[in-house]
Amino acid sequence: MKVTQLFRYPVKSLPGLPVAEISFDDFGPRGDRRWMIVDAHTGRFVTQRLYPQLAMVDVSVSGDSVQIALPGGGVYALEPSAVERPVTVWRDAVLARVAEGEVSARLGAWLGTEVLLVYMPEESFRQIDPVFVEERRRVSFADGYPLLVVTESSLKQVCEWVGRPLSIRRFRPSIVLDGDLAFAEDLWSSIRINGLDISLVKPCSRCVMTTVDPDLGKRDADGEPLKTLKQRRSSPSGALFGQNGLHRGLGTIRVGDEVEVLETPLTP
Repeated sequence: MKVTQLFRYPVKSLPGLPVAEISFDDFGPRGDRRWMIVDAHTGRFVTQRLYPQLAMVDVSVSGDSVQIALPGGGVYALEPSAVERPVTVWRDAVLARVAEGEVSARLGAWLGTEVLLVYMPEESFRQIDPVFVEERRRVSFADGYPLLVVTESSLKQVCEWVGRPLSIRRFRPSIVLDGDLAFAEDLWSSIRINGLDISLVKPCSRCVMTTVDPDLGKRDADGEPLKTLKQRRSSPSGALFGQNGLHRGLGTIRVGDEVEVLETPLTP
């Protein structure tokens, strides 16, 4: 089994960037979801769940510099200012830095609501979701864990159920593996890639964002693939696809790397 695709998400809920390799720091993939969009008044995070058109904002990275390009024109570099404010992602309150310049106003004008782009600095600490991981570990603005691992074989099965091709980008993975058995990842506890151990902490419950066409920035009228996942992959925590992961140590993984399954649960 090999790594077939890798994605990094410089800005939470904006498009991911396909990359050849990912290096890790304490937050997770280096530079992943350190930026986020929040409501300018409440400080609460803003995502494609409410604004699917965010899928149409282009994101690019040069070194450590992140840029966004708005549909219809306007390219803006994201630079954190010295202005700090508390923001909220799910139930977590985090101190963040507001972006310099007019980028927040321009993005808000395009969305039709007032927003701020904010950055999580090194000195800010957000505890990883403690429900499944008790140790003190930090995470960026990712939903709860730094990684999402999926397999192409599982995507193929979902596409067969739905009856049409679906882009893996709908599921916003970090690491895509080839594999040979749909949903085999459900039975793995940990994997190793290029010497880096990754714990597969919990199955990922999916939301309405999977229904957003990443090429159109619109929700599919038939509610797929979420509708089918609710029928075929239902659980008390929601419709499942992929595994949330936590890196154990630092290192770099690359497309083409071999993947070793280290542990599987004693019972499925």
